[in-house]
Amino acid sequence: MSHYPTIRHRRLRRDEFSRRLVRENVLTCNDLIQPLFVFEGSGDFESIPTMPGVQRIGESVIVEKIGHLKSLQIPAVALFPVVPEKHKTFGAEAAWNPEGLIPRVVRSIRQAYPDYGIITDVALDPYTTHGQDGLIDDTGYVMNDETLDALVLQALTHASAGAQMIAPSDMMDGRIGAIRNALELNGYTNTRILAYAVKYASAFFNPFREAVGSAKGLGSSNKTSYQIDPANTNEALREVELDLAEGADIVMVKPGMPYLDVIQRVKKQFKVPVFAYQVSGEYSMLAAASDNGWLDRKAVVIEALVGFKRAGADAILTYFAEEVAEWIQDKKFLP
Repeated sequence: MSHYPTIRHRRLRRDEFSRRLVRENVLTCNDLIQPLFVFEGSGDFESIPTMPGVQRIGESVIVEKIGHLKSLQIPAVALFPVVPEKHKTFGAEAAWNPEGLIPRVVRSIRQAYPDYGIITDVALDPYTTHGQDGLIDDTGYVMNDETLDALVLQALTHASAGAQMIAPSDMMDGRIGAIRNALELNGYTNTRILAYAVKYASAFFNPFREAVGSAKGLGSSNKTSYQIDPANTNEALREVELDLAEGADIVMVKPGMPYLDVIQRVKKQFKVPVFAYQVSGEYSMLAAASDNGWLDRKAVVIEALVGFKRAGADAILTYFAEEVAEWIQDKKFLP
């Protein structure tokens, strides 16, 4: 009589065909959003030392870049401006200039590719001399309600330029409601809001701040008075609940990998579209380790992104999006 078990889970792991048939989560191009850093002027590309392999993209070549991403079936891009120091002010007035960098880029993309997805960042930190996401008082404290007025102007400027989805990333109280109300009153009823509902005061953001040029202004200051304490998850759920009640169409958790538990809790409780942002620090860790031969780049990138899907993310903002889409197109992405 055999003493071997009748239940053998390894049977289904034996061959590739059965592994594929029972795979619970699959990564596709539909899951990817490519963040892009855009700068003005005639230059084409600029390297970012803290993010090896990622480049700032010149305004003059952004449409060409979008054409390539579209050919890879990546549904959308998230635009982030690299604002010259000469345009930065204490009050961030350039953030709602209709002839500013982001409105110009949005109009260019919309003219070339009318149906391509454009997501714009709504926050003041790229435009302020102090590097904070909002307006500050004499003590350096970020003022909530005064900032809302500026964010509303910025959101309307982006919507007017043709952005189909705006993404407030500032974490001010009440900003989703204020922006949604303004969009409705001005006829932008179909402009979607991707709320950075759960944005933690994370150390993983530092390469991003270097990329957009806000690190210098921020200096030794931090954003703990408005971004969430990394130790908290119940607070994150309250933020999501409020943003949904105020009119958010999609909510985001940022960063991604250190907060997979939060992604899962949000998806399970609210059952709404949830995006994850694999932020600059997450990218730089994987890129640097693979560049040094310590990790298999393709294997760890796919494993990390599938982890977001497994946790409940419907889409992922990742600096690996273009590269992963090329793997998928070449059918070289399966484990």
